[in-house]
Amino acid sequence: MKPSLLRLYRQEMRISVRLSYPIVIAQIGSVLMNVAANMMVGKLGAAAIASVGIGNSIYILVAVVGMGTLSVLSPQVATARGRNDLEECRGLLQTAVRLSIVTGAILTLVLLGLVSVFHIFRQEPEVTRLAGNYLTITSFSTIPMMFFMGLKSFTDGLSYTRVAMVITLTGLALDVFLNWMLIYGNLGMPVLGVTGAGVAVLVTRIYMAVAMFVYLQTSPVFRVYWQTFTGSIRPLINRVVRLGLPGGFQYFFEVGAFSGSAVMAGWIGTAQLAAHEIAISLAALAYMVAAGNAAAGSIRVGEAVGRGSRPAIIRAGTVAIVIAVGFMSLTCLLFVTANVQLAGLYIKDASVLPVATSLLIIAGIFQVSDGVQVASLGILRALSDVNIPTVVTLFAYWVIGIPLGYWLTFSLGYGVEGIWYGLLAGLTASATLLTARFYVLSRRVNLHGVKISEMKV
Repeated sequence: MKPSLLRLYRQEMRISVRLSYPIVIAQIGSVLMNVAANMMVGKLGAAAIASVGIGNSIYILVAVVGMGTLSVLSPQVATARGRNDLEECRGLLQTAVRLSIVTGAILTLVLLGLVSVFHIFRQEPEVTRLAGNYLTITSFSTIPMMFFMGLKSFTDGLSYTRVAMVITLTGLALDVFLNWMLIYGNLGMPVLGVTGAGVAVLVTRIYMAVAMFVYLQTSPVFRVYWQTFTGSIRPLINRVVRLGLPGGFQYFFEVGAFSGSAVMAGWIGTAQLAAHEIAISLAALAYMVAAGNAAAGSIRVGEAVGRGSRPAIIRAGTVAIVIAVGFMSLTCLLFVTANVQLAGLYIKDASVLPVATSLLIIAGIFQVSDGVQVASLGILRALSDVNIPTVVTLFAYWVIGIPLGYWLTFSLGYGVEGIWYGLLAGLTASATLLTARFYVLSRRVNLHGVKISEMKV
């Protein structure tokens, strides 16, 4: 007997949650590294937390191009796995290794170049000095970070999502310990302050890359994928770059909007920038849960593409969107009702705290839009649809979000809150357009060169 539609959706929900929760935990672990650094340097004053915040904003602005490019590996591996194509999985592993190292090297050079012209961001002198030192050190962590991300994308695509989760959590523990030791000079170490936070990031990312590589080399589960790939690796690299680079720019346009908003907040003052970074770091925690759900959605849609089942594609995509709406509604409620308590975890400065609490209310309002847009990007990536979503993100954030935020802030006098109203508008536009794009595209007969069956479930 053919299973009922409701039963199929319930089954898909269970599979997606089981697949996504290790990804979500790993994503949260990554963000908690920044949160921990912000909390620890926050005890040193507004300039310290502002410098780490803007340093991380600029770092992520560059690094997301590589992260987005490598993220396309997950649905590609899932699609190959759905076709039971072991040979292509081997080739994609080799692609992950080579592309991550090259990408990391290129991005390191870009970041060091930005350090040399950091004055163009027009921050206060003390913030410029501290942030420049911090960014210099963290720039050298980019190759190990990209290497870890490449291998993580491969294991996630095979649905072995707990591997990266465990390594990330141990990396978080190491990062917190190193921050405690180096920022404050504990256990006989010198007091390094913001510089110590940068060293902690570097050491932690090296550990995570080495741990991931050693595990994949020694685990019997992954041994079969390290066997010699008999085909040419160049077509696979070309495919991943062709599909992944637009994905990287999708992340770039979104993160660039938030990084640009940090720069604008710094133009208003150090207190406003510190408040902005507090609100951003909390919103980033919620976003990473949504991003983990999006990654699981892209894997499930990719597997459905490999099987050639259009109903399964629509079902997996819909479940990813529904989960995003449900979770982000809860974070909206939390941010709106507990904004004072959440901001107080970071700082007690009377010039920063009231601003941060008001920004958290706006962050709460845009939670659902943020979750839906990242889920839609993930499931569209699994359909190899990258060019139109890239245009959508450019339009939403840089035609709507940033210009509107600038106008509200500096022309109408809304202050730093105006920047966040612009972000709210950009995220809402992105969520609406990308969701509509998925439902239009998923109903086409031919996707990704595979004949999509109307009958398979």
